Amino acid sequence: MNARIINAPQPDVLLMLQRRMPPHGRTWVKEHSVGSIGLIQASVTDLFFFSDLALKAADVFTVEIYGTCPQHVTTLAILGETSAVKAAMESIEIAGQTSF
Repeated sequence: MNARIINAPQPDVLLMLQRRMPPHGRTWVKEHSVGSIGLIQASVTDLFFFSDLALKAADVFTVEIYGTCPQHVTTLAILGETSAVKAAMESIEIAGQTSF
């Protein structure tokens, strides 16, 4: 798993992400203030698990970012206010250290 947080993303970064989002994700970004973006590159299975964790941990929006190899590795974007994205990413980090 690779993970990064972008605080106070520049407008061009948001545009780059929107080009790789499904329509509902682009709409959400246009209608909300994005204080931070959490990005996680993981397997498809982990993507669903981490999205669920993030949504339960904080008031964030999650969306899959289209990539070049969606069958094996994909990227999850977690968007929202800075404190909410940080809380969501911390919950994922803790869960990522646990084996099931």
